Amino acid sequence: MKRLAFVSLLLLVSMVAAACVPAKPAFECTDEIGCVDIAPDEPIHIAYMQPLTGAAVVYGESLKGAIELAVADRGGQLLGHDIKLTGFDSGCSAEGGETAATKVAADPTIVGVIGTTCSSAMTAAMSTINEAGLTIISQANTSPKLTDPDETWEPCYFRTAHNDLFQGMVAARFAYEELGARTAAAIHDGDPYTEGLARAFYDAFIGLGGEGVAFEAINKGDTDMRPVLTTIAANPPDVLYFPIFEPEGNFIAAQSVEVPGLEDTVLFGADGLTVATFAPSTGEAALGMYLSGPYITGDKAAEFMRKYEEMHGEKPPGPFGEHGYDAINILMNAIEKVAVVEEDGTVHIGRQALRDAVTATSGFDGITGILDCGPKELVPGKTFYGDCATGEALAIFQVDAEWIASEDVYEMGVHPPVVWTP
Repeated sequence: MKRLAFVSLLLLVSMVAAACVPAKPAFECTDEIGCVDIAPDEPIHIAYMQPLTGAAVVYGESLKGAIELAVADRGGQLLGHDIKLTGFDSGCSAEGGETAATKVAADPTIVGVIGTTCSSAMTAAMSTINEAGLTIISQANTSPKLTDPDETWEPCYFRTAHNDLFQGMVAARFAYEELGARTAAAIHDGDPYTEGLARAFYDAFIGLGGEGVAFEAINKGDTDMRPVLTTIAANPPDVLYFPIFEPEGNFIAAQSVEVPGLEDTVLFGADGLTVATFAPSTGEAALGMYLSGPYITGDKAAEFMRKYEEMHGEKPPGPFGEHGYDAINILMNAIEKVAVVEEDGTVHIGRQALRDAVTATSGFDGITGILDCGPKELVPGKTFYGDCATGEALAIFQVDAEWIASEDVYEMGVHPPVVWTP
């Protein structure tokens, strides 16, 4: 009986002692724009906003394949949780960007976003993404306005693609210094990417000592480019720069040979045309054309291509796949850095903390170079925000007969042969 009483007393003391141990306080989000809470059995949800249909779909396909590879390289998990990827079709337009952003913002489980491809889509999406407290990293946007605080930039936004202030200068230097051009014209289609790059080239060319003779615009969807080409031919330039996507870029190239006065004008496109479908669909009119755009070399790039092809059965159908791989890895690194993980596996991610962690990214040794996402003075006296790239991974390509004739353009790479690097 005494033994039973002793055991009962011991049990009571243990219960009282346990009751006196303070319970671990529940997580309290103090992040100024909120937190994402992920239960032990829930995935870490990352969205991508890309052209999943339409003429620019090759960019979306390349990005999707690249981020799937990056996730696979981490074993499909982050912080012990599966990684869930969800695609939203942003197309290559303001309307598409706005629609996709609205859908993304409506899902509170999404931690971050990779996108968009087209600067026009991002311009329209920016405010919605920012107001939702999300972080977005683009693999392909290049418009200078997107990282300019006096223009479009908002704190949600970063990119691993180069700023077109870099590409415009590279293209202008090649035209002026290597081709010996002294007059130049440019065509854009009115969206932030094409107009921004055309303007960057045009101004840089003039700054080098050249003469700008025409700065013209077409509309997306135009098929007859003869009117604008005829206007330019009235004062034929040495070089015509048109940083435009398919199919409008194809029409400009093909129809330029029909316009008297442009026989000696060098045609010069940009990364919107460094896609596998450009030369086959344009034909002989593309022969000899120059294209400016991203150019990634080195062992990491070769390994990326090998693994991409092994996983997907083909090489990326368009450019910026490597940039997408770097973008999602920067995002995942930042998530790991700021996440609060509880004993049961619950994860809490502060939304402002995530933005701060991406901004603090420095010395990131990516496929596309050493990336630093902090503020940069790209123009004397003017700071830009969200530009992670330095513009080092750029080159000039030239479409040649062998590339056009190749039954499988992948035999020679997605882009034509490189003829110059800065």
